[in-house]
Amino acid sequence: MRPLIGVTTSQRSGWRIFPLVALNIWFAGGRAVRWGVGRPADIAKVDGIVIGGGDDISPTLYGGTLQAESRLDPDRDRMERRLVEESMAQGKPVLGICRGSQMLNVALGGDLDQDAYATYRDSRRYRTILPRKTVHVVEETRLAGLAGMRKMKVNALHSQAVRRLGSGLRVAARDEGGMVQAVERIRDPFAVGVQWHPEHLIYAHRQRAIFRGLVAAARAGAEDRAQLPEVDAEAEKV
Repeated sequence: MRPLIGVTTSQRSGWRIFPLVALNIWFAGGRAVRWGVGRPADIAKVDGIVIGGGDDISPTLYGGTLQAESRLDPDRDRMERRLVEESMAQGKPVLGICRGSQMLNVALGGDLDQDAYATYRDSRRYRTILPRKTVHVVEETRLAGLAGMRKMKVNALHSQAVRRLGSGLRVAARDEGGMVQAVERIRDPFAVGVQWHPEHLIYAHRQRAIFRGLVAAARAGAEDRAQLPEVDAEAEKV
């Protein structure tokens, strides 16, 4: 059976992004259900989640300053922070994409650099779904195990980036200027956040590998949970 993955989306762009994410999840061996503000979003009913891109995270969540050009969705912020927290509590895997990577970090107590390109002046700024930004994967990370250590070309649509890491997270990739481009949880459950949009790079096997990692973790967790009643029944006999 294909594990079920809940996918959060923006109210503005979810209609066009969800099919791409769902297709990547299907190719990885899973199936997807769309979540968003006003839609049911219950961690207990899925095997893993994707926190998708779009919208800025309200700086009130991490002590930042409101930017005039920010596009905020406070209801989405509350929903996604709850989902990350519940996923960690229930041992279910999380993949964060762009905003989702930032939300993973914020939900676990980290914060964001709201003007990352001013901080990392050697980081080349791109705003394209084409793979133009060079990213270096950190060795001995979960991301390295999935996508390999060779530098990769990715897309970039962000102006903010992870600054102070959330609890239990580590940096998994940086760009050539040193800006954080991926984070991951050090221990299980699986939790990886990438600053780029791998759903647009479906033709690249290293990007599909990120979705395979999520689905594999979701399947393993589902199989473990399926065995729990049998273990409990045997324990009762003893």
